[in-house]
Amino acid sequence: MRKFALLLSTGVLAAFAYAPASSAQTEISWWHAMDAELGKKLEEIANGFNDSQTEYKVVPTYKGTYPETLTAAIAAFRANEQPAIVQVFEVGTGTMMAAKGAIYPVHQLMADNGEPWDPAGFLAPVVGYYSDTDGNILSMPFNSSTPIMYYNKDVFEKAGLDRETPPKTWAELETMSRKIMESGAAPCGFTSGWITWVQTENLSAIHDQPFGTLENGFGGLGTEFSFNGPVQVKHWGNLKKWSDEGLFEYGGPVGGGDAPPKFYAQECAIYMNSSASRAGVINNAKDFEVGFGPLPYYDDVTTDPKNSIIGGATLWTLNGKDPAVYKGVAKFFTYLSQPEVQAAWHQATGYLPITNAAYELGKSQDYYAKNPGSDIAIGQITRGTPSANSKGVRFGNLTQARSVVDEEFEAMLSGSKTAQQALDAAVERGNQILRDFEAANQ
Repeated sequence: MRKFALLLSTGVLAAFAYAPASSAQTEISWWHAMDAELGKKLEEIANGFNDSQTEYKVVPTYKGTYPETLTAAIAAFRANEQPAIVQVFEVGTGTMMAAKGAIYPVHQLMADNGEPWDPAGFLAPVVGYYSDTDGNILSMPFNSSTPIMYYNKDVFEKAGLDRETPPKTWAELETMSRKIMESGAAPCGFTSGWITWVQTENLSAIHDQPFGTLENGFGGLGTEFSFNGPVQVKHWGNLKKWSDEGLFEYGGPVGGGDAPPKFYAQECAIYMNSSASRAGVINNAKDFEVGFGPLPYYDDVTTDPKNSIIGGATLWTLNGKDPAVYKGVAKFFTYLSQPEVQAAWHQATGYLPITNAAYELGKSQDYYAKNPGSDIAIGQITRGTPSANSKGVRFGNLTQARSVVDEEFEAMLSGSKTAQQALDAAVERGNQILRDFEAANQ
């Protein structure tokens, strides 16, 4: 400010009078992990905010995959070169929460800068997952998802099945898969992305089974994994049996990148993955009609399946910036929460509408009526009242633990371990990762 005053006093005010307006804008750096079409939609949101006012400019920068973006942000913070905003996937929540000195909690950010903030306006599962033990939301909900089931209606009809009726239970899915294969309608019943997220974490939540102690990690760093119980063992054993019979085809570790092509090529009739895959699935399913359904459940375990759990990412604000930057971040988050912005993002991508108002706007626009199945994810994740076992999983270094789960799943598929042995090993190895995280963050 002293330099600015000096410039004014030395008669160069005219230079500022003719400077472009953008030179006076406060830049807000936003690191994210969205490429391709999602990246374009994200940039549209940033441009929309930038065009709505003249004081601030959000500058989005793609930093690679979710793990790569998180790693880059941690390294940047240590070098005091961090962005104002970083997009972090849900499995990084425990890591971010442990980095207390690095984050500026969103509830505090909004209060400090006089921006409206009503947690009740967000979908309950979103609020619950990203809140601390006092109910304060720590990061800005942005792209939240949950896994659903996609199926090939044309293959169902060729197999003599009702094209409008997807399987509700695992028993029905097995029966339908056999009929599909035996009829020659498709060579494979089903495939899945994310064995850890979809077939282990969400399986546990839907059947109200603990994935870990201390309320799946919500209760503190002393948590331990416990996903080697009877229901998980039963399911992994079935996946092994179905794999051997050809009913199930494994899509690969981590996200299961080989699974989508199996569905698009009509090799597998059913595909389970994120609701955020919706746009991509529809765009790639050129030769058949896609149907949608909730994830199946074991009706001999429960007749009242719980909600599925959250995926996707939120926006974390990092400490170390000027107050003017945080003023702009708060205004950007207010813009981001507008029903019109959220509804447009949700409808274009398949991510959940993170606010109740955005969902209601979609209904008033007849979006769900005109796009059958587009509300499957919303209905599934808001089903019933979340329990300690179904509100989500929050563990430090969960990315590493998921890799361990993938390795043990592959060991089971190869026949070197039983389902029980593989899950026992995954829990044991995963617990060592938790102890390392606890030691580093006490």
